[in-house]
Amino acid sequence: MNAFIYAVALQWKLDIRSKSLLITCYAVPLLFFAIMGGIFTAVNPQAKYTLIQSMTVMGVSMGALIGLPPSLAEIYGSDIRKAYRANGVPLSLGLFSMLFSAFIHLLLMSAIICCVAPAAFEAALPENLPAYFAALAVLIFVSLSIGSALGLAVKNQAKLTMVAQLVFLPSIMLSGILFPAELLPPALKLAGRLFPASWGYRLMIPGGFHWNSLWPLLLILAAASLACALRIKRLRAEYFLVRRFSAISVISAQETHGV
Repeated sequence: MNAFIYAVALQWKLDIRSKSLLITCYAVPLLFFAIMGGIFTAVNPQAKYTLIQSMTVMGVSMGALIGLPPSLAEIYGSDIRKAYRANGVPLSLGLFSMLFSAFIHLLLMSAIICCVAPAAFEAALPENLPAYFAALAVLIFVSLSIGSALGLAVKNQAKLTMVAQLVFLPSIMLSGILFPAELLPPALKLAGRLFPASWGYRLMIPGGFHWNSLWPLLLILAAASLACALRIKRLRAEYFLVRRFSAISVISAQETHGV
């Protein structure tokens, strides 16, 4: 447990110095909030009642789907993971430390939006703050689980950026945070329900914290967690296979040299 806490604290310090995390978890979401918050409330005064929720969903989705995957791919797609195994460190430690560190950063970003929005745009605070932050925690974990699955599955950085964008853009456009989801055609409305942003937004709006909005998020979390577990298991198997092949090659070379 002490080792895990140390790993999370170390990852937290590394993330603070990371320019990519600063951009995706703080700079871009807060800049989007500063610009779009004024536009939303000017065009539709009723938007102030859901402004905090919509801006938070956008920020969480960007940090989890665009910010986290490249960092994971950098570890598990390079020789860093070999150093993990060589020193007896479980492969899952890197995933969990980055997951919890990103969770804290996204929670801080969401707290900034929640605190600033009422003063900046006269946005209404959530009626039930404990329920709101509970829904927020669920949304962050589910979004990060999808980002983790992407980061573990796609090794190529350029391809990963494209795949992450293909998940992020429809997640935001079809979630209902930019315009009511009821305005979408039935097919697009149904497609939007495949992403956690749509259910997370419903869960966070006033009166939306109920089981009908919670169970789809839990289902997505279970599926993404299973994908991550299978990928970690495959990476572990590949390491042992390569190690065994290297040992056999060394023995064969020694025997040949002896002959």
